[in-house]
Formats: sequence, C-alpha cells, structure tokens
Amino acid sequence: MRRLLKRFFLRDPFEREVRRWFRDKGDTTLRLAYPLNKTSVVFDVGGFQGDFAAEIVERFDCHVFVFEPHPEYFQQISNRFQTSQKVKVFNFGISDSDGEFLLQDAADGSSFDNQTLSGPGIKCRLRKFSSVIDELDIDHIDLMKINIEGGEFPLLQHVLDHGLENRITYFQIQFHNFIDGAEGMRDDIRTRLSKTHDCTWCYEFVWENWTRK
Repeated sequence: MRRLLKRFFLRDPFEREVRRWFRDKGDTTLRLAYPLNKTSVVFDVGGFQGDFAAEIVERFDCHVFVFEPHPEYFQQISNRFQTSQKVKVFNFGISDSDGEFLLQDAADGSSFDNQTLSGPGIKCRLRKFSSVIDELDIDHIDLMKINIEGGEFPLLQHVLDHGLENRITYFQIQFHNFIDGAEGMRDDIRTRLSKTHDCTWCYEFVWENWTRK
C-alpha cells in the first residue's frame, strides 16, 4: 500500500512540487533570501498569525505592513507586534476593489474564493491596492509576499493593469489551483509580469519568486 501511495503522489504534479519544496527547505531558505535592510519596505499580504513578518523583522529590521482580513488573526498579529515600531497591521485584505466579503474560515486556508469550503463565513473587508499605497504614501515596495488563497489573481491583475509592478522589486507569490481557470490566469499573469521581472525560482502552485529586471 505504501508503494502504491508513493506512486500516486509522485504522479500528481502539485504533490511533486510540494515534496520538492520541503526537500529544498524552501520555508527557511528561499522565502527569506532577500537583500533587505532596515530601510526596506515589505508588504505581507495574508499575514495569518504573523510568522513571516516576525522572521523578516528579526532578520532584516525592515518596515513591514501586514494585511490580514480575518479579525481573530488580525488581533493575534496586533498583539504580537504591539511594541514594535517596524510593523503596522491592517484589518483588511487588499485586492482590485473595495468591499465586504464573506471569508470562509479554514485557518491558514481561509479564503474568499475556495469553492471546496462550506459553512458560515466571516464578514471581512477588502481595500483596493492602488488606493492603499496612495493613502500610505508608499512609492516603492522592496518585497511583496502574497498568500491570499485565490485572491492573488484579481490583486495581481489589478497591479499589472495599473502599472504598479514597477514599484515592486520582489514578488513572492503563492498561486492556488482550486480556483476555476487558475492555470490560465496564472499563465497570463506570469506572461505579463515577465516584461518587467524575472522568475528566479518556482515551485508551481506552491511558491515562486519574481525579481525586477
């Protein structure tokens, strides 16, 4: 049985990429390997419990803006960084428009778009990315990490439609394949993004990094 299971998982492209990611220890190497410093600006889009923000601040002492729409996780992150002068936490997600949405609650897989989830949702707020950076008076982002369970597609389309990719040096993106048309949308975003950025490492539908040319 063990051999059959192994053969099954190895045939699945996503499972192969997950195995490759963990084999390469991507969470503790690639995801933190950036030339940041104390003046750098990082956007943590989908903060969950604040682990990524904590690692970045500890390692680089840079400015981190965390966006987390889930009220419980927002409070956890706020409490975690309440004495930090470098971390600002916002209780909304960022996307291509302003509005309120029902968030299907599934811990770190909580999503506006995951059609495999069911049950009652939590009303959460979204803000338009272009408006947010204008209000924060931010004209450059050194690293933008995006893990928002399907919301990456409208967000990145909005970024590209408004030419905002030129303000961002590094994109660290987790695309999600449970969204209808995910492969085609990802291909389109990657094609458009490749005009200004190079993909320096990629674990398909796990994590990938883009660096401005």
